[in-house]
Amino acid sequence: MPEPGSIDEKDLHAYVDGQLDARRSREVEAWLAVHPEDAAMVADWRAQNDDIRALFSNYAHNAPCDRELLSKTATARPGLPFRQMAASVVLLGAGIFVGQAMPTLIGKDPAPTVQTVAALPQEARSAFLIYASDVRHPVEVGADEQEHLAAWLGKRLDHPLSIPDLSRFGYRLVGGRLVPVGGKAGAMLMYEDAGGERITVLAGRNDANRTTSFRYATEGTIETFYWIDGPVGYALSGEISRERLREIAEECYRQFEG
Repeated sequence: MPEPGSIDEKDLHAYVDGQLDARRSREVEAWLAVHPEDAAMVADWRAQNDDIRALFSNYAHNAPCDRELLSKTATARPGLPFRQMAASVVLLGAGIFVGQAMPTLIGKDPAPTVQTVAALPQEARSAFLIYASDVRHPVEVGADEQEHLAAWLGKRLDHPLSIPDLSRFGYRLVGGRLVPVGGKAGAMLMYEDAGGERITVLAGRNDANRTTSFRYATEGTIETFYWIDGPVGYALSGEISRERLREIAEECYRQFEG
């Protein structure tokens, strides 16, 4: 079994991308067996890769010149491993494809019309960073107008929006505001505990969404749990423990469903 600390994030990325030899893959698998957080992160990366492949599956193709391009790269840089050369060609092809296919994907509207699962936590983190630290104007509509807030945001989402009661976790509603999510109108709800610690719930609508299970993402000190339920994606963000945030996310899910 690998010694503690011998498997880092670079190894995990290489494992997900199939770039490790058999021996190193076994070492990573042994590491994941006793490190559930890393195992969950690897599973999340794989799910995101599957989402990306599914999104562009209709455009995938092999060109006769691919092998020739690899051969030329090998001649020019004989010390470069074959896998790295192949990855370079794949990245080059992906870049060319995005440049050619993006107008088709977005139509006349420059705003993106396809919101991938992977984009949701980043947008949630951005909203949290912008508004959770705002002292004077963190929300547009306060908790004293909760009924109006739910109706207003639900109308902009074109989807009924209930406002979760998180008082059993020690959080009270601060209020909410309209925010952009995936280039469309989205909703953000903000909660605060007695110590002033804030968490935010982001909701964005996209009819191309597919239902997903709970997933999490970490960036710095910010943890995010996110999921998609029908046409609406949700993300809960905060600077609290992952276990605590997941409990709150599960409660939000139950109340949104109810």
